[in-house]
Amino acid sequence: MNQGHSAAWEGDWEKAAKHYTRAQTEFPDNVSALMSVAQAQFELGNLEKALSSYQQVSQLTMQDPLPLEKAAQIFAIQEQVEQAVDYSSRAAALHVKAKDAEGAINSWALIISLEPENFTAHKRLATAYEGLGQIQQAITEYIAVASLLQNTGKLEEAQQVGKHALKLDPNNEEALNANEQLNSFQSLPVPSRGGGASGLLPMQKPQATQARTNSSNPELEALNPQEEASQIALTTLANMLFELTASKEESQPGGIRSIAKVVADGIMSRGFNENKIFQHLKKAIELHGQKNFKQAAQEIEQAVKSGLDHPAAHFELGVLRAQIERHESAQRSFQRAVKHPDFAMASRLLIAKYLHDQKRIPEAATEYLQALKLADSAVLNEEEASALTGEYELIIESQSLNENVKELDQLCSNIQLLLARPKWRKAVEEARSQLPSTRKGTKPLPLADVLTQANSGNLVDALSNVNQLARDGNYRSALEETYLAMETAPNYLPLHINMAELMLVGGKTTTAIEKLATVARVYSSRGEGERATQMYERIVDVSPMNTEVRELLIDQITAQGNFEEAIAEYIKMADVYYRLAQLEMAKSTYEMALNLAQDSDLDLEWTTQILHQMADIDLQRLDWRKALGVYEQLRSLVPSDEIARRNLVQLNLRLGEETVANAELDNYLKHLQEQSEENATEAFLNWLTTENPDYVMAHRRLAEHYQSKGETNNAISAWESVGDILAKKGDREGAKVAVRAILSLSPPNPEPYQKLLQELSK
Repeated sequence: MNQGHSAAWEGDWEKAAKHYTRAQTEFPDNVSALMSVAQAQFELGNLEKALSSYQQVSQLTMQDPLPLEKAAQIFAIQEQVEQAVDYSSRAAALHVKAKDAEGAINSWALIISLEPENFTAHKRLATAYEGLGQIQQAITEYIAVASLLQNTGKLEEAQQVGKHALKLDPNNEEALNANEQLNSFQSLPVPSRGGGASGLLPMQKPQATQARTNSSNPELEALNPQEEASQIALTTLANMLFELTASKEESQPGGIRSIAKVVADGIMSRGFNENKIFQHLKKAIELHGQKNFKQAAQEIEQAVKSGLDHPAAHFELGVLRAQIERHESAQRSFQRAVKHPDFAMASRLLIAKYLHDQKRIPEAATEYLQALKLADSAVLNEEEASALTGEYELIIESQSLNENVKELDQLCSNIQLLLARPKWRKAVEEARSQLPSTRKGTKPLPLADVLTQANSGNLVDALSNVNQLARDGNYRSALEETYLAMETAPNYLPLHINMAELMLVGGKTTTAIEKLATVARVYSSRGEGERATQMYERIVDVSPMNTEVRELLIDQITAQGNFEEAIAEYIKMADVYYRLAQLEMAKSTYEMALNLAQDSDLDLEWTTQILHQMADIDLQRLDWRKALGVYEQLRSLVPSDEIARRNLVQLNLRLGEETVANAELDNYLKHLQEQSEENATEAFLNWLTTENPDYVMAHRRLAEHYQSKGETNNAISAWESVGDILAKKGDREGAKVAVRAILSLSPPNPEPYQKLLQELSK
């Protein structure tokens, strides 16, 4: 595997595939090996082999959406739309189950890029975008939903969806136009490819990956982003020159690199001239070494005109053009390089600096935030980095609406100061260390939270001081420092969170809870639902019996579409009421959970769990009739639920409804027989006869069960119990039936039974 990774890093996918395949042959079910084989085969263009490996992985890791996503993307490339939609739908379902909204959105976006009229995907995208606070995207999708409804003749429903879209943003031009068309019965345009949500590029590599990988190279680590990217670009161009040299030494035309391969690799465009590219690239590298930047730029320009189409060439050309003050053309080069992870952050920073120098402050702020997103992601693991993406999208969208040029100008300066320096990763890590810690399993806070503050430099220092005092156990001093820091950034919410945590340590629980609740409300009003949820969860941790906060937490979770999590919180809240002996409130809370579970079409397990809890409360209140009704629901939903079946028999016996109890008993025994559950049958009947020693039907069915199994002694014993119970009740005819049943089994001592039969007949 290590040899494969090394080969992959060098871009030798054939060699990588050999090593990965060898590892996978030794360990056929190793997920890492299979995923690596799939990636290598994909890079080699062997789509069927890659697909086979991803499908195998999906069978081994059934809760992981990644292999399904990869398979869907391959099917999309092969234009096998039905399969691509199926796999992408399954991936989306797993993302939803894992509460990964961004992942689900990507899967649904792929579906509508292939099937623009897929109603379900548009509807779920709309809901997801709304839950994330991405209002423009949500409106676009809701209008697509309205169009599809209108197209199928559901005009009233279409109008309702249109109204909902407009409600999200009453001033949104797209929503206003759509509603005007709907109300005047004009046809909305039907979604087409490229419409609706943003499309998905198959097998796209995350932009933060390369920046994170480069951090392991000490030489690159010491450079600033521009120097680092430039070093990578020059190395890439030198390696390319080496490949072209090797190509020229091959006997066959085109060398080791066929036209199809170089175009597919994105190194050269169609119609390239390999000889000219070789000559210009060689000359450019020589001139660059001589610091003749003007001539070097001209040579790379000629190489690009000859067909060289690689981000390394575009980035280095941008750097050279900037050095000779051809800034406008440099920007065009950086725009072409920004799509590659090796050059994305540096390109963003250089574009941002140019825009800032030109006093195009809002545009510069957007580019700086994009660069910060990449830098912030680069110091986190891949899972955390992925989680940050949605956070930055919200921040970038928010800042794009900010009309305070002075604030945006300061933001540009803050990000430039942090990133445009040697050892920028270390600076980012140090700045991140001053952020408030987040709970395990929650999204990391974006560094932009600090840098969007006017005096971010002072704020970072203040937070560093607060954290150090807290680590040393000086909580009172840390709290005082927090108050002072608030003078610098009174609206910086993580600072308020820090203060609340220090109050908790100092025993000021009530004040801390009030502070956290205020922060939660502010986050909620901003549309930052996940952060509001984190605050409410923290309060519940501190004050688990606080039902008011639990209700707010449930509302917040439900609004985000996390229905399973909301139901789990309902159950916890009901348990709180139960422990407070407020049984009516507990029952009411369970009913709300039940309604949500049924409306959300979730797994049946949630419904059965809630119904059992409701029945348990009814039993404790001795309201047997209501409990009976709940257990009847459970029996209908889950015929194999033994607890429900036991209680149906038991409750009917307590209510004097023995005939109904008998029917319930026989119904369950029939179900067990159909399922071939002999052991369960015997265990159930033994339990029932133990709990109800005088219940004749249970003893009789147990006797018949033993008789059918050929267990004569056990059958005789059970029939004896039947006879004894009936005799005590004065039912001599019934007792005689039991004795005759015993005699039919040919007992070893029939005389006593014959004598008993005679006595019963007198």
